Amino acid sequence: PQPGEVLVKVIGAGLCHSDLSVVDGSRPRPLPVALGHEGAGEVVEVGAGVRDIAVGDPVVFQFSASCGRCVNCQSGRPQICVIHGAARAKGELMGGGKRLSDSSGQRINHQSGVSCFAEYVVVDRGSVVRISKDVPLQTAALFGCAVMTGAGAALNTAGVRPGQSVAVIGLGGVGFSGLMGAKMAGAFPLIAVDINPEKLGLARQFGADHTVDPSEPDAVERIRDLTGGGVEIALEFAGAVRALETGYKILRVGGSLVTAGLAPAGHDFPIPAADLVTREISVRGSYMGGCVPVRDIPRFLDAYQRGEMPVDRLIAGTVGFEDLNAGFDKLASGSVIRQILTPHG
Repeated sequence: PQPGEVLVKVIGAGLCHSDLSVVDGSRPRPLPVALGHEGAGEVVEVGAGVRDIAVGDPVVFQFSASCGRCVNCQSGRPQICVIHGAARAKGELMGGGKRLSDSSGQRINHQSGVSCFAEYVVVDRGSVVRISKDVPLQTAALFGCAVMTGAGAALNTAGVRPGQSVAVIGLGGVGFSGLMGAKMAGAFPLIAVDINPEKLGLARQFGADHTVDPSEPDAVERIRDLTGGGVEIALEFAGAVRALETGYKILRVGGSLVTAGLAPAGHDFPIPAADLVTREISVRGSYMGGCVPVRDIPRFLDAYQRGEMPVDRLIAGTVGFEDLNAGFDKLASGSVIRQILTPHG
């Protein structure tokens, strides 16, 4: 690690749709790239100037480090730090340059400053959040992306209040985290929307009051009937324009559509312009759930330890490096929600 950086032994890394979208080209990134942005591990070395974290500390990676000085950081939005965004686009760490290379010396790009599909990683100090030692690190891995993005979208971006009607569209790891976040906030009724019947069944176990298959012809009308005219908040996590369209159609007057799903680059989502005024509809994006990681990761972990966010139930199993491609095939098919790469066996 260079000044301001740390070396981390990776204990667990989640297989996420954001990784898959780089693999299938939906989100173009500089290549070659070492993937992995959701994970947890143990600090094994610190660079010069790092004084607030020590060797042996358990940490969760967060995929959007912040400089603390740019206009976005100063306005309280560190998750969209300008400096880190520029480094991420170049496949570099925030301190500049790349720390990875192959056997021939060719430089390898970092994914979001993390690249935790590895045994060890060098990351910026701001890319890790120290956590309690009594949280299993393979479970803690999910809090660096799925939980922050989903629960944060419900609690921070949408600001769900008790008694508000909420629909959660797309039940992956992020979507289930959004469902748990909305439940914690007191949403009612809470409606889970997905085409997978097994995920809908699990959503009921996680506290959904109703479940709806959006592929059914009367899906929109059913949601409107369940909520007396439409939901106040629709949370979209599927990363598809059709899901956004469904979310928009089920809003009541004055409703808000919040999306944390990543639709493929180049796809457009048309909306009736007049609705923004005549129906006072709002459409908002949510990056990393609007989270301040050092604030939100510990509070979400606390909710997990209290039993309010049973994130471990989303984990289908663990994989080694040799099973990584097969694991992504399962993720793409929708047969699993989360799998954890365990680099050290």
